[in-house]
Amino acid sequence: MQRPSSRASLLLVLSSLGVAGSLGLALHLARPQPVPAPMQEVPDRFVELMVEPNAVNPDAGEGATARKEEGRVGRKDAALEKAQGQAATSPDAGVLGALRGGEEGGIGASGSLGGLIGTRGEATGSGGLGARGVGLGGGGTAEGLGGLGTGLIGTKGRGSGSGYGHGVAGKSDDGMLLEHTARPRRDVDGTEQFTDHGTSPMFLAEEDRLSTFAVDVDTGSYTLARSSLQGGSLPSAASVRVEEFVNYLDYAYVGPTNGAPFAVNMEAAPHPFLEGHHVLRVGVQGQRLDPDQRKPARLTFLVDTSGSMAGSGRLELAKQSLSWLVDQLGPEDSVAIATYAGSTLRVLEPTPATRKREILAAIDGLRSGGGTAMDSGVELAYQMARDGFVAGAENRVIVLSDGDANIGRTSHEELLVGIRKHAQRGITLSTVGFGRGNYKDTMMEQLADEGDGNYAYVDNLAEGRRVFGQRLSGTVQTIARDVKIQVELNPQAVLAWRLVGYENRDVADQDFRDDAVDGGEIGSGHAVTALYDVILRQGAADMELATVHLRAKAPGPDRPAEEYHTTFAPGFLRAELADASADLRIALGAATFAELLRGSPFVEEVTYAQVHRLVAAARRPGEPEDAELLTLIEAAARLTGPPAVAVSGNTL
Repeated sequence: MQRPSSRASLLLVLSSLGVAGSLGLALHLARPQPVPAPMQEVPDRFVELMVEPNAVNPDAGEGATARKEEGRVGRKDAALEKAQGQAATSPDAGVLGALRGGEEGGIGASGSLGGLIGTRGEATGSGGLGARGVGLGGGGTAEGLGGLGTGLIGTKGRGSGSGYGHGVAGKSDDGMLLEHTARPRRDVDGTEQFTDHGTSPMFLAEEDRLSTFAVDVDTGSYTLARSSLQGGSLPSAASVRVEEFVNYLDYAYVGPTNGAPFAVNMEAAPHPFLEGHHVLRVGVQGQRLDPDQRKPARLTFLVDTSGSMAGSGRLELAKQSLSWLVDQLGPEDSVAIATYAGSTLRVLEPTPATRKREILAAIDGLRSGGGTAMDSGVELAYQMARDGFVAGAENRVIVLSDGDANIGRTSHEELLVGIRKHAQRGITLSTVGFGRGNYKDTMMEQLADEGDGNYAYVDNLAEGRRVFGQRLSGTVQTIARDVKIQVELNPQAVLAWRLVGYENRDVADQDFRDDAVDGGEIGSGHAVTALYDVILRQGAADMELATVHLRAKAPGPDRPAEEYHTTFAPGFLRAELADASADLRIALGAATFAELLRGSPFVEEVTYAQVHRLVAAARRPGEPEDAELLTLIEAAARLTGPPAVAVSGNTL
């Protein structure tokens, strides 16, 4: 998938009601416009898809007024019935007639969706996209698409509005259509900081068949949300990253058998919440190394001992987590410890893990107080890591902090300078977050991404043991670096697609084979899961839906990447959701839960009760995370609104 800025395009928000029920279609139109698919291949259902759902255009026509005065036409059943009764005007409007009510012929002139978007909304019933973008379009017939109202395109880059008050698109002075996409923005919740990367739109496979992104096995977003929900509040929408919810859970993927560092597992099934859609799961399983195969770990811990780490037992939790890790290390491993507050301090020079008493005493002696000179601390930690560097070992810096920095360079953009060079030389960096109230999620996530490491957030001792104990090999043992995934959707089988999550891991398609462009990292036993919302064409069951291309470098100093390919076999397309694996259903439940928490427009008609039922039905024996996920869904439902339905003794 190209980055939004690399392509001049326009995503239109279309809604209509078909004669056989709900009809869904996402159109991503660009100049030059592709020939639309034959209309008999359009799935028979209704859906609303919005580009730029999280970025409101201040010049957006009268969309907000339309929402207030005319309501969400097409959203509720009563409104749908009303729209259906008003649907069949302008029956001869084409797909792309003149930008005024479809009065001039486009494609499929006869029997098409009459005047889907008409001038001032008069041609389509309540709230058509009219001269100033007033409201969301009404019905029409089921066979085709109507013309576009005059107000859809603004002038001089000022987009007209849809029925939800969002800017759809603008038109520059030279007439080029401009895609209006959500741009990353900083979201400050109290003194905590997160970055909102928006929500990815859907794309037509005929126009863009490639989805390219860097892998991500971070889990910090999930545990941050858990901390909020268990504390009695909803998480900040900007803190919710869908892929980290999905990747927090374990899945029974098949590992590699051909000597490759990972294997690809794929499966698809009908979507339970979007009629006519399917969910495609791409699961990458990293090689699981036996303990005796693990490389020696040369670990340098950089512990934030500033005053901000004193509250709520943050430093004590970090110390307990570190002590747990020391007990898991082997005789060939070593530990070094540095701290930073108002100044930096070498607490423990590289020490063999066999000298556990000495290491544990150094950890126990850590005390908090002073300012936060994170940049000086990072420099000291890298210096100590270089002093203890061993070729062929896992040389890693692990930062334990709340992400706050108030002395020296205080932004993550400044701190990233130099970290990439250390990673290329074979010293990686991971981050582990602690504390709430002034937590800086953006800082911690981006440091780990740039340092070729992973990012976790520890909200309790059980999570500390999980990160530093149960998942020690994955935390400190990298099996592949700069891993990028390119999923090639087959346009003969897939009409439209959307990658769910990974907005801040997007890579331009042309950069997939550019080894200078950073990817993600996979540790021993790590699994990476990506979910796609896809609309399939007729006959897709007999076709290959997609081909997955993986590109990765071996761990250690920088070297050329290798590439791997896997094709989706038609037999992995399930006829019913019930036929799909529990892993796919649980992953979809986690993803939909995250989308609800972040307010994604793609799940506006989905309830917490529906997600709860999906997860409860797919719950896997021996997986405590599934039970925890259910309790978090229940907590979010209680915090969101009045009880709606009782499920298994719990009211949602």
